Amino acid sequence: MTDAATHPPAPADLLDLAQGLATRASDHLLVAVQQAHHESSTKTSATDLVTETDRAVEQLIVEGLRQARPHDGIDGEEGARTEGSSGVHWFVDPIDGTTNFWYGLPGFNVSIAAAVDDSVVAGVVVDVLRAEVFTATVGGGAHVNGRAVHCTDRADLALALVTTGFSYEAERRRRQAEVLTRVLPRIRDIRRLGAAATDLCQVACGRVDAFWEKGLSTWDYAAGALIAREAGARVGDLSGGAPSSAMTVAAAPPIYDELVALLTESGAADA
Repeated sequence: MTDAATHPPAPADLLDLAQGLATRASDHLLVAVQQAHHESSTKTSATDLVTETDRAVEQLIVEGLRQARPHDGIDGEEGARTEGSSGVHWFVDPIDGTTNFWYGLPGFNVSIAAAVDDSVVAGVVVDVLRAEVFTATVGGGAHVNGRAVHCTDRADLALALVTTGFSYEAERRRRQAEVLTRVLPRIRDIRRLGAAATDLCQVACGRVDAFWEKGLSTWDYAAGALIAREAGARVGDLSGGAPSSAMTVAAAPPIYDELVALLTESGAADA
């Protein structure tokens, strides 16, 4: 039996740790984004940028987690991997929206989520340039800068403003664009913000009505999905399951089923 099973940590305590580290990371990014040039390489393709700042910020967060909770597991986008033995596991995206960061565009964020026995219980997303700190604990609601937020109650999909994202791989982007041509005529409009955690937080605070994206990693959606759910949104995949790399959908409850049906009909699962 793990320590987490006998003495599970309070979600609020995990959130406090995550929020402190995410805020420190955001401060680092505010300085870095103002620099004229960044050392960079690429990830999966020539258009998928990874900066030295990604790696430095992940190291900052991971070192803070290991110092505070040395027996926890960690998965970070830039390669941090620790199995852990406590029952607590962290998912860290040091810069979600690296391309936005590279170009100095709004939307990039720091995202940290904590799971206890495979269930996400706390999450923080810091939208760096907007200075907005989105937080949630399971059963504790969602907040931005300490203020409670809630998703919209949009009831007509045709009037819904929806965000989405695209793969860095050219062929997948082509297929996703085909899906978009089927979806776009049946909603109000599309926005492309460039970072999945930011998209999910925009659903949470009612700035958009829905979001979908295929191909996300757990660190992309873990914190944002909890925040959206705690703000009243429905969050899942296309088959009634939890969000995953196969598909992540978040929407105002009255339009969720209709959006899932439209995405299924439009071939989003295969894009």
